[in-house]
Amino acid sequence: MTKNKTMPSDEEARLKNLHEYNIMDTSPEIIFDEITELASEILQCPVSFIQFMDEDRQWFKSKYGLPEDLVEVPRDASVCSTTICQNDLLLVPDLSADSRFSDLEIVKSAPNIRFYAGMPLITPAGQAIGTICTVDFEKKEITLNQQEAMRRLSHQVVTQLEFRRTVIEMDNVIKSRDQMHEELAAEKARTEEMLLNILPKRIAAELKDRGAVEPRFYNSASIMFSDFSGFTNLAEQMQPKALIELLHQYFATFDNIVAKHNVEKLKTIGDAYMCVAGLPSECRGHAIAICFAALDIQNHMARMNKQREKLRMPRWDMRIGIHSGPAIAGVVGEKKFTYDIWGDAVNTAALMEQKGEPGRVNVSETTFQQINEIFETEARGNIDSGKKGSLAMYFVNRIKPEFSADSDGLKPNELFEKKFGKLMRVYEN
Repeated sequence: MTKNKTMPSDEEARLKNLHEYNIMDTSPEIIFDEITELASEILQCPVSFIQFMDEDRQWFKSKYGLPEDLVEVPRDASVCSTTICQNDLLLVPDLSADSRFSDLEIVKSAPNIRFYAGMPLITPAGQAIGTICTVDFEKKEITLNQQEAMRRLSHQVVTQLEFRRTVIEMDNVIKSRDQMHEELAAEKARTEEMLLNILPKRIAAELKDRGAVEPRFYNSASIMFSDFSGFTNLAEQMQPKALIELLHQYFATFDNIVAKHNVEKLKTIGDAYMCVAGLPSECRGHAIAICFAALDIQNHMARMNKQREKLRMPRWDMRIGIHSGPAIAGVVGEKKFTYDIWGDAVNTAALMEQKGEPGRVNVSETTFQQINEIFETEARGNIDSGKKGSLAMYFVNRIKPEFSADSDGLKPNELFEKKFGKLMRVYEN
C-alpha cells in the first residue's frame, strides 16, 4: 500500500505550535461543526472536515458526512499530509488521475475518493497545523468564488482557534489567580492560627486590625502559677527527648483544661505553667473558674501518677498557687509577640505556688473570699512568704457536695449553674 510520506520542512516547529493550542482529542464544538457544514454547502460536496495532524495521525475535530465512529486516520494515508506542506489551497479535481495520490488506499479502494479541496490552517506563527477540506466521490471542478470561500473559511477556523486559545489562557490565568488567592487565604489562616496559639483571640484580633494592642488595667483577675516539685532531679533522670515529650503531653492537657474553664494560658517557663482568669475577657467569677481548672489539673496529675507508680516510675507532683487582684495586661515584642500581665498580684500568685505543697491547690486570702461559698477549703493559717511577710493561705480541696455533680467534687451541678451561672458569664468585649 502506497503511503504519503510528504513532510513539512519545519515539522518540529509545526508540532510545537500545534500542541500550544491544546486542540487534539478535545470534544466537538458547535462553531467548528457549523463551518464544516457551510463548506459542504458552498462546494456542494457530501463530505467536509476540519482536521489537525500530529506526529502520526490525522485527527478530526469536526466532520460532516463521515461516520461518527471515525475519529482519526493514519497520517501517511491522508492527502492532507501534502496540504500542510503548502500555504494555499490544494485543489485536485480527480485524485485517481494525480500521480501523487492515485495509489493511496482511500483512492484505489473504498471509499474511492475522487475530488479533494483542502486549505491549510496557517496560524499567526506561520505553521500549518491542520486543514479544512471537502471531498467528493466523483471528480469535479469548482469556481474561483468557491475556492476563495475555502480560503475564507480556513481563516475563520484559525480565528476561532485563536479565540479558543485566548479563552483557555484566560481561564488558566483565572484558575492561577484563584489558586493564588486560595494559597494566600490558607497562608492567612495559618498565620491567624499561629497568632491565636500565642495570643488570646480578642488580643489577636486587635493586633491584626490596629497593628498594636493597647495595654489595659483590670481591677480584678485571678492568676495561677504551677510548678513540678523536684523537677531538677526528675529532669536529670531522663533523656532530653523523653523529658520534652512528657512536658509537652502535660502542658497540652493543661491547655485543654484551662480553655474548658475560660481561663487564658499565658506562658510556660521551664516546668512552670502560668494562666489567668478574668482577662482579657472579663468574668466576675474568675476566681471560681481558675479553681475549677486547678482542681482538674491536679486530678489529672493524680491519675497520671497512679499509672507511673504501677510502672515503678517516679511521680511528677505539682504545686499550684492562685491569687486574685488587679493587673495590667498587654503585648510586648515586635518580631515575637507575647501577651503578659504585670502587677503585685502576679508576684503574690507566684508566692502562693512557692509556699504550696505537692498535689495541692494553694490560694490567698483574696481568692479564698471569692470562692469559699462554693469550695471546701482548708485553712493553713498565716505562713511566712519571705518577701511579703506573713500571708494567710488556704488549700482548695473540692467543690462542696451541694454544688457538685460528681463524688470527687470536680464538676459543678445544676444547682451551681442556677445560683452562680450569671457570675460565670464571660464578657468578650
